[in-house]
Amino acid sequence: MSAPTTIGIFLFEGVEELDAVGPWEVLAFWARNHPEDGWQVVTVAESTAPVTCAKGLRIIPDHTLADSPELGVLIYPGGRGTRPHLEDPARLSWVREQRARVPLMASVCTGSLVYAAAGILAGRPATTHWGSIDRLAELDPTIKVRADDRFVDDGDIVTSAGVSAGIDMALHLVARLAGADRAREVRRGIQYDPEPPV
Repeated sequence: MSAPTTIGIFLFEGVEELDAVGPWEVLAFWARNHPEDGWQVVTVAESTAPVTCAKGLRIIPDHTLADSPELGVLIYPGGRGTRPHLEDPARLSWVREQRARVPLMASVCTGSLVYAAAGILAGRPATTHWGSIDRLAELDPTIKVRADDRFVDDGDIVTSAGVSAGIDMALHLVARLAGADRAREVRRGIQYDPEPPV
């Protein structure tokens, strides 16, 4: 059996918890319960030191950027920690490098702002958290902003709206990569049946 293809979820200080952990739950459930599909999920960060998320949760990354396995998919979550990335030449250069080598890039919430700042959303449809829609348009006026979409699939780049929308996007990725029946199975397995009480 060949080595699995890797999905990497990028972690950083101030990452929004559910932006990262929501897709992790979906994709890890899929990968662990169906290894025959040939995928694995890991977290990557600048170092393997614990990352403190936006609400205080601490996560220990699996890999550093230097020792990360080759990725088939990269997910860039959002959160207040993305703001410094928008003006960080090294971070934006890294994003462009990933665009050149990773077949499928995805973002959750304000992760798409980083993609926009790096120039990889130019002329493409995209979305983000409702509170950052205007900022997305300001970063690159050529972006075709989809303010009302939960996620936007533009082939090799998929962006999603805020926080919980990342779960929907991750299920969409399972459907893309392993079929709709598998995605339905994963959705049932994690009992994701939203019925907001308010």
